[in-house]
Parts: sequence; C-alpha cells; structure tokens
Amino acid sequence: MKTVFYVVLGLVVLTVAVVQVLAAKRERDAEAAFPPTGQIIDVNGVGVHVEQMGTGPDLVLIHGASGNTRDYTFVFADLVKDRYRVTILDRPGLGWTEQIAPQHRSAWTTAHATPTQQARLLKAATDQLGVDRPIVLGHSFGGIVALAWALEFDDLAGVVSVAGVANPWPGELDWTYQVNGSAWGGGLMVPLLSAFVPESYIDNAVSGIFAPQSAPDGYTAHVGPALILRRASMRANARQVNWLRPHVVEMSKDYGSISVPVEVVHGDADTIVPLDVHSAKLPGQIEGANVTVLPGVGHMPQHTHPEAVIDAIDRVAARAGLR
Repeated sequence: MKTVFYVVLGLVVLTVAVVQVLAAKRERDAEAAFPPTGQIIDVNGVGVHVEQMGTGPDLVLIHGASGNTRDYTFVFADLVKDRYRVTILDRPGLGWTEQIAPQHRSAWTTAHATPTQQARLLKAATDQLGVDRPIVLGHSFGGIVALAWALEFDDLAGVVSVAGVANPWPGELDWTYQVNGSAWGGGLMVPLLSAFVPESYIDNAVSGIFAPQSAPDGYTAHVGPALILRRASMRANARQVNWLRPHVVEMSKDYGSISVPVEVVHGDADTIVPLDVHSAKLPGQIEGANVTVLPGVGHMPQHTHPEAVIDAIDRVAARAGLR
C-alpha cells in the first residue's frame, strides 16, 4: 500500500509540476508578444501601466474585465486624441499593472482589489501625470470603477459609462467566475486553464463579447487576450468579478451624492452587462444622468459604434464647461 501511495503521490507532484511549467511557458510567450505599450510608473510601491497621448481636456479611459490598455489603443484612442489628452490605464492585476496588496497576489485566496481601491490607485497614477479635472470613461467593469472615482473624488469633470456595471444583478455569475474566483479554484483550476486553454477558446470568447456584432478585423491580434491567460491575471480578473456584487450593492446606495455630469451609452442587446439591470436605473439614482440606448447593439459600443461614445464624451465636456 505504501508503494502505491508513493507512486500516486509522485504522479500528482509530477503533473502539478508539468502544468506549472507549461503555464509559465505560455506566459513568457504572451508577455513577449504583447509587451507594455506605455510607461510603468510607481504609485506607492505599485507599478501602474499607463499610456498617454493627445492634447486638450483630460480624458481617462478604464478598460473592462479581461481587458487592458490595448482595447483602447486598437482604434478608439486615435479617434479622440485630437481633441482630448487621453490617459489609458491597466487596472490592478491586469495588463501590466501590479496587484495593489500582497494578499491579492496569493494563489490561494479570494482577496481582491475593490472598485474603490482601484479608483484610488488609478487616480493617484493620473495625479502623478498631471491629469487635471478629467472626464473618466469606464467600459463594463471599468464603469463601476469610474463611478467609484466619482464617489471618492470631486475633482473630475464627469463620468462616461459605456456598457458599464452600475447596479446589483439577480442570479449567479457564470461557473468559471465562481470556480476561478474561489481560493481552491485559483490554486488548482487556474494553472490548468492557463496551461491548456486552446486558441479557439479565445476566439469564441471575443466573438461572444461582441455579439450580436462582429469583432473588427485585427482586434484579437492587437489586444493580446493571451495576457489574461496568465495565472496571476486570470486570478485577479476572476476574483474581482466574482466578488464584485457586494461592493456594487453598497456603492449604489450613495449614487445620489454624485454631482458631476454622467453620460451613459449602452446597447439594448448587451447580454454581458444587461441594460435594464444596470444603466437604465441610473437616471433615477443620479440627478441629471443621461442614458443613450443603442438599439440592437451588444457589449462593445466603443468599437462598433464609437461615434455614440464620442458624442457622450463631448456632452460631458460641454456640461462641465470644458468646451
């Protein structure tokens, strides 16, 4: 029996080692293929990846779940940099920004960066860069970070939420978030996915995010989805999403205190962050919040209907006296 036990134990140890080696190899390949495109600045001991371009009033862009700065540098930033100074940041644990706290980096935990903590970190980064009274735009998960920014600070011009998370949702999230966002899932399941998820999974995921529209040609090749398959990034993303709802519940109670202009752009065919659950409620929660509904549009308006998003930015600029 002892011999069998040691054989089984040896196979388990070998399997774990092989998985970790393969995951590390894929991570090195991903990082070589998709290096930082901006600068990494030190914010109270945390490295924050940020890219800045253009001239004009300050516009801060915050990406969604599984994203990074490349989502905006694909096309959108080029569309607005002639009229705004654009600052794009990776959120904690994603892209090339580090996790905020040591406990967030553990493989066996549910500790994560809350929307408020993320807003504080990104605000501190923009302060270092001289950003002044910005319009803060957030897409998807970035939407709740933009609202957290408005709740925490009063020196911003306004908020633009694009298909943004804003209110508590009914039911449970997809099982992958529940598993990968758990302590045991982060330690056991994430390395397996990081090592063995096929390229077809990435393609299907991108298609699902854009549905019912199609992803633009070249989007996947530019945005670097392989970066999210790194073990640390996958854990960070899953934990932030899986444990988000309690933070949204508490934040939504205080939306009435937001006094800056808020513009929202949301497609009514968005199944990732449904309009009726999230953005449709904001005019009743924030005085003067304006929601632009895009018929038949899914979760990525900044790519499929950028003119609607740019119009929303311009409206905030006008309402805030920047134009």
